Amino acid sequence: MGPLSKSLLLFSLNWLDAQLTLLWIRLDVATEGNGLMARLLSHGEGSFLGVKLVIGAFGAYILFRCANLPIARRGMTLVLSVYFALMLIHAATGCVAMGWDGPVTLIGYIGHLPQAVVGLFS
Repeated sequence: MGPLSKSLLLFSLNWLDAQLTLLWIRLDVATEGNGLMARLLSHGEGSFLGVKLVIGAFGAYILFRCANLPIARRGMTLVLSVYFALMLIHAATGCVAMGWDGPVTLIGYIGHLPQAVVGLFS
């Protein structure tokens, strides 16, 4: 996958994150976890969406333009990984909104695995 494709994917995931966040807030299933974005959201959904998309577009553009630098390539990998994890959280939120708690239980179990492994060697 080339730098342009990765940048477009990053922007798309950013847009999807914003749309799903607004959906979960409208359905009263979740709240915005980022304090700055929550403050923008209190001014209106348009402000929230506009700033979120501008920040996402700027980040995707910078990472695309600097794709020849190793730090930008690693940064793109990191940011895409974070967004894919965030999409899993959005999927779990959607499952909870529909009344199915299985994904949340699984995420909680996976989240406690590192402590369990460390506990084995303590």
